[in-house]
Amino acid sequence: MTKTELKRVCVKPFDKDRFEVINDYAFTLASFNGVIPKGFKTDGASIPRIFWSFYPPFKSEYFSACVIHDYLCEKANSRKDYKLADFALKEAMLLLGCSKFKCFVFYHACNAFHFVKCLIKSK
Repeated sequence: MTKTELKRVCVKPFDKDRFEVINDYAFTLASFNGVIPKGFKTDGASIPRIFWSFYPPFKSEYFSACVIHDYLCEKANSRKDYKLADFALKEAMLLLGCSKFKCFVFYHACNAFHFVKCLIKSK
């Protein structure tokens, strides 16, 4: 594996619209390295159903990046942690060959959601 590619995650169906990681998934990004443990459950991209025809939540093109993002968000405790997760999503999508436009849309949608979530949580 070179610096410019990211290994794909292996999952199996777990429940309706959810998947389970079947092997420990090690990933290396410039911003973050980690291992997602076997058994971690994800819903892929958490995209409102109205947008599924444009951005299906389980599309293999960006699914591995979404699993990384879900894992980092599950571990997040602060706005800084969410920012790292959002940046890791963008970086992983680029490594997987997603278009810059798609990376822009996903990154800014997640970043805006987490900004509002952290604002609401702090009150």
